[in-house]
Amino acid sequence: MVALALITSLLWGLADFGGGLLTRRIPALTVVVASQALAALALGAVVVATGAWSEAGPRLWFAVAAGAIGPVALLAFYHALALGPMGVVSPLAATAVVVPIGFALLLGERPGSTQLAGLLVVFTGVVLAGGPRIGGAAVPRETVGYALFAALGFGAVLALIAEASTSLNGLFLALFVQRVCNLATGGAALCAAARRGVRVLPEGGRKALVAALPGLTFVGLADVAANATYALAVGMGPVTVAASLAALDPVVTAVAARGVLRERLRAVQAAGAGLAVAGTLLLASG
Repeated sequence: MVALALITSLLWGLADFGGGLLTRRIPALTVVVASQALAALALGAVVVATGAWSEAGPRLWFAVAAGAIGPVALLAFYHALALGPMGVVSPLAATAVVVPIGFALLLGERPGSTQLAGLLVVFTGVVLAGGPRIGGAAVPRETVGYALFAALGFGAVLALIAEASTSLNGLFLALFVQRVCNLATGGAALCAAARRGVRVLPEGGRKALVAALPGLTFVGLADVAANATYALAVGMGPVTVAASLAALDPVVTAVAARGVLRERLRAVQAAGAGLAVAGTLLLASG
């Protein structure tokens, strides 16, 4: 379970990093819709090959809800990044983990003392890895509002996808349904933006978009795979532990930015990464 949750954080972190790079030259909404469309195509092929349609049932409504909420939360996150510093937005978005953990506690899950200590250390590490700014100019309330709204949406998706299936084929179907709903929600927003005259294609038009297909495919498939490994992780162990480990993705994103873009980690980010690793060891030992 620990390994699956850590793989989830790795995949989400790389997907966030890849998506961030793509949004530097392609409108964010287009990145969301295109990557989800490619993921839906891949999942559709898996569903047909495995005969996962036979797993259809009432639990798919959880996937529908997750698919409707996901794009809205992601757009709120991108909007918050556009309005305020990442050092504030990223730690606020990381509080998404509170939602699935809260549900698990309400349902009676009780982590041991070692796991509880690990949860606190991991959460602190994730927040610090975002490089929170202390002092300086005040952050607009609108930025904080969008970031917290995104966190609530991300957390809801985590809780919903964990309830969407009870078997591997059911998981394939649930993820496909989620992506189709992601595409419907995001596609409607993209069409509305185009009608208002908002730019939806990158500089260079369709050729530039086609050139970006490998990156868009990676982002979409990494996000899908992360959802799958997270669902499997929560099915094998405590949600409190799985959700906390899966929330390590900001650490992965920060390290990827350091390795690929040569961005320097601030001291607070390095300390956060270290705490996240220490918390992971505590959770694994508990």
